[in-house]
Amino acid sequence: MIDLPTTAMKPGTLTASVLSEGEPITRALTPAIHVAMTYIRDADNGYSSGNVYGRADNTSVRQAESLISELEGAAESLVFGSGTAAATALFLSLEPTHIVAPQLMYWALQSWLRQSPRFGHQITFVDMSDLEAVKAAIRPGKTGLVWIETPSNPLWTITDIAAVAQSAHVAGALVAADSTAATPILTQPLAYGADIVLHSATKYLNGHSDVSAGVLAIAKPNELWSRVRKMREQNGSVLGPFEAWLLARGLRTLDIRVKAQSRSAEVLARRLAKHSAISGVLYPGLVDSPGHRVAASQMMGGFGGMLSIRLKGGPRVAISTAANVSIWRRATSFGGIESLIEHRSSMEGEGSLCPADLLRLSVGLEDPDDLFNDLERAIARSA
Repeated sequence: MIDLPTTAMKPGTLTASVLSEGEPITRALTPAIHVAMTYIRDADNGYSSGNVYGRADNTSVRQAESLISELEGAAESLVFGSGTAAATALFLSLEPTHIVAPQLMYWALQSWLRQSPRFGHQITFVDMSDLEAVKAAIRPGKTGLVWIETPSNPLWTITDIAAVAQSAHVAGALVAADSTAATPILTQPLAYGADIVLHSATKYLNGHSDVSAGVLAIAKPNELWSRVRKMREQNGSVLGPFEAWLLARGLRTLDIRVKAQSRSAEVLARRLAKHSAISGVLYPGLVDSPGHRVAASQMMGGFGGMLSIRLKGGPRVAISTAANVSIWRRATSFGGIESLIEHRSSMEGEGSLCPADLLRLSVGLEDPDDLFNDLERAIARSA
């Protein structure tokens, strides 16, 4: 780490500078990739380097974890091979308990949670934007975890982190927040009372659509955290060194990417909201969005690069619009430098709560005028 106290740095300085102090032996500016899987023991049979075996110990992994901890204001972070691997490691490390989770959340994780009773958990799904419903769902002394996702994928609803955390803590429950869409550039959930933060680092943290990774960051390590760490080691779900290096590489431009994508997304949301063929634009940055007030209080410097639109022509026009774009790419995932468009309900399949007339848009780094014009032409061709 560089000498300047990291608490004095803004995110842009942290991301650009923390991993640029120079490799100690060669003085290389770019961090090395540490691929060793085993380490030499000392003559007294100890490990003075702190490294024993690559499944649990790797410098490239620790570099990425250290920067993410600084950005989130976390005591510690752990990276995994995917966001789902990180989330399920947390759920599987819990003693059997009652979990409150959002009705609207990342589909693959919700599908996994619906199978979790076989691990002893009870799950209640609730509208996380309705604080009274959340309070009613929490069972004092029985609920062990409240899971938040804000903004939630793909309708981008907003949860009041501080209010939910207060209700959960009074009842003796921990709060974990999936902040993938917000990133630590816009929201630091731990500062609002969450105990643990999750990121699918495949998305914005990496930002280049070339790494599958996940992160858990914790405010105060505890027994549960020790079990999560042990589960990662025993299950072998740690991120590989090259992927960790790519993640750290992507983190170095996180601040500038997220801010630029947020600006473009807001421009597009405002323009698309006036389009005659669109029945609704789902984006927390719009003042008439149901979650705008809360989003404005806990998202600093922007409302994210994700939005969804609903087409008046219904599912046929939505699917046709996605087929007729040129600049937008028809692909799943989000948070990369390229703009993506997806008919989300067909991706999620049977049981999806996503409206069939909805297209999810991940705004990249292209010019927003070009993105708007491309989408407008595609809508016109699909009418």
